[in-house]
Formats: sequence, structure tokens, C-alpha cells
Amino acid sequence: MENLDTTLSRMENSRFIARYSSAIREMAANLKMSLLEITCLVLVYYKFVKCQGPSAKMMRKNQFYALYLVLFDVTDIQTIERSLFAVTKDMKFVSPEAWVQIFNLYTTDDINVRMRFAFEVYNTKGTGVIDREQVGFACDKFFEGEDEDELNELKADMIEFLMKKFDVDKDGVISFEDYSSVVIKQPILVDFLGWLFPSKYDLQLMAHVVNFDSILNVQDSK
Repeated sequence: MENLDTTLSRMENSRFIARYSSAIREMAANLKMSLLEITCLVLVYYKFVKCQGPSAKMMRKNQFYALYLVLFDVTDIQTIERSLFAVTKDMKFVSPEAWVQIFNLYTTDDINVRMRFAFEVYNTKGTGVIDREQVGFACDKFFEGEDEDELNELKADMIEFLMKKFDVDKDGVISFEDYSSVVIKQPILVDFLGWLFPSKYDLQLMAHVVNFDSILNVQDSK
């Protein structure tokens, strides 16, 4: 594996290869991202790990949160928690596999994969459905202001609108079947309860930082 980062010495690059080459090849065999793209992602991961000292083995969750804040401008802790929980159940660390998987979710154009991820993030109670209370909690983040009565009225209207839109079978909750039947027709609604996926600008910025050729080629062709 060639030295892709000139800021790493030969010894550091050899250490990187010894530690991650097997995992990188395994991920490349199971994901649509190229070997080069995964390697570049794991190089970024490795640098986060290095910041913790020579004995560190994995990225800490607080580092992952900082990345979200800086790169994706996401400040809602629950959104970050739920996004991470969708790819790993580890409560303290982020593995290189989980790190790559989150970017795989962000770059895929497979609407079914995106829907499964989004629904798992929104399903905060783990019941398999999204109820009116969960919709209301999400709507709290949509409105800000000093007039409490007006905010409550706007929130109530939004909840009612979303329940009518997504509770297709009218049983009082939004199942994955309800949600997916709406999003398949209107993919822009995939993250209807709050921002989850990076914007085109953020994706392009990420592509330049991480060297995602496939994203850059798509952007350049448009």
C-alpha cells in the first residue's frame, strides 16, 4: 500500500498499513466505495486516533461529535447519537468500520439504504414505529421565537400535517412501510424529521478533504 499522506513518515505509514490494511481490504470487498476512497477515509480516522496518544486504538465518540459540528454543522446531540447508534452499538469508541460505514451511508444513492438509516435514527423509542410524541419532539427543533402561543400553534399544525402525510394506513403511528411508501414517491422527504444527510456543498467539501474521486467526478460532470 503506497504512502498516500506525505505528512506521515515511512515508519508511521508502515504502522498504519500493519494496523488497518486487512480491515480496509475487507471493507472494500463489501462496500461500493473504492479501495482508495476507503484508505483515504481510514487515514483521516488514523489521524484522529493519533491525537489521543501512542497507545490509542480507536476514535473516541467526542472526536466524532466534533467532526459532525465542524464538517456537517450539526449541533443536535441526539441526531449525532442516533446516527452513530445506527452503525455501532459501542457506547465509548468509534471503530474504523463504523467510521467508514457512516460515510458510506452519506454517499450512497440507494434510496432504500438511506430510508432504513433515516428511519432507525428517527425511531428513538426502538419500537419499530414513529408515534405522535416523537414527531412532536422533532418539531420542537423547527421553531424558535418568543411568542409561546404562536410557536405552539405552529408546532401543532406541523405535527398534524406530518402525521396526515406519513401515517398512510391511519393507525396513529408511522411504520416503516408508511414512511417508505411516501419517500419512494418523494425522495426529498427522506429526512422529514430533521437534517440527516449532508448537503451537496458539504458532500463536495468532504470529497475534496477525503479524496472521494467518485463524488468529485459526479460533481464535475454536472
